[in-house]
Amino acid sequence: MNTTEPSPGAPCWVELATKDPAAAKAFYHELFGWRAEVVPDERAAGYTRFHLGDQLVAGLSALLQPEQPIAWTIGFHTPAADAAADEIADADGTLVVPPTDALDWGRFAVAADPTGAVFSTWQPAGLRGVDLRDAPGSLGWVELATREPQSAAEFYARVFGWSVNTGEMYTRFGLGGSDFGGMMDMSDQFPAEVAPYWMPYFVVADVDLGAERAALLGATVTLPPTDVPDGPRLAVLHDPQGALFGIHAVEQEE
Repeated sequence: MNTTEPSPGAPCWVELATKDPAAAKAFYHELFGWRAEVVPDERAAGYTRFHLGDQLVAGLSALLQPEQPIAWTIGFHTPAADAAADEIADADGTLVVPPTDALDWGRFAVAADPTGAVFSTWQPAGLRGVDLRDAPGSLGWVELATREPQSAAEFYARVFGWSVNTGEMYTRFGLGGSDFGGMMDMSDQFPAEVAPYWMPYFVVADVDLGAERAALLGATVTLPPTDVPDGPRLAVLHDPQGALFGIHAVEQEE
């Protein structure tokens, strides 16, 4: 299993905001085997941590505002949330939630890039982020969908120092010589009303079985299991409440 330590600019957290936390806990338990633990501190307002075995893999909260969408949000590590927020604003991003302390866990902010895709930053204190990455049942690839890929690439390279490797069909983001995510151009593939977004992929042992099981549990399969060039087999789904996420197969080490 691949445990993880925080690395500046890298994905370090993934969190679901949903209207029915109890239903979401049941769905993801059945799909990934996650164990839900509600944080006992009343100041946490029912915030839930998902574990796989003893390892922390994700978070969950109820919707905090009437206009808040049901969605997964990806958090990127920063050693200084306030400085990152300033850099986001200077790079024409928008702060949705300014830097805020989350109990003694750390400090976070929620932002939108110049193209409108929402993400968060996380400055660890008592909670470093997820304990497990790139193993079955945990966060794997992360993907940005946007209609302005050049603007987005420049923004994330400036704010997080990502490398941007643009191919014929797809752009990959990386740090330290390793790719962790990618970007696709929405222009010709999505209705105009679909806003840019970040989407997490979770790793599974078998994509076909995972997609079939998710559908039986009430999810909608948006993209059926598919082999992608130079990538793993994957599928894209909406959970029963509408949150978008993907699953992909374990990548074999060469």
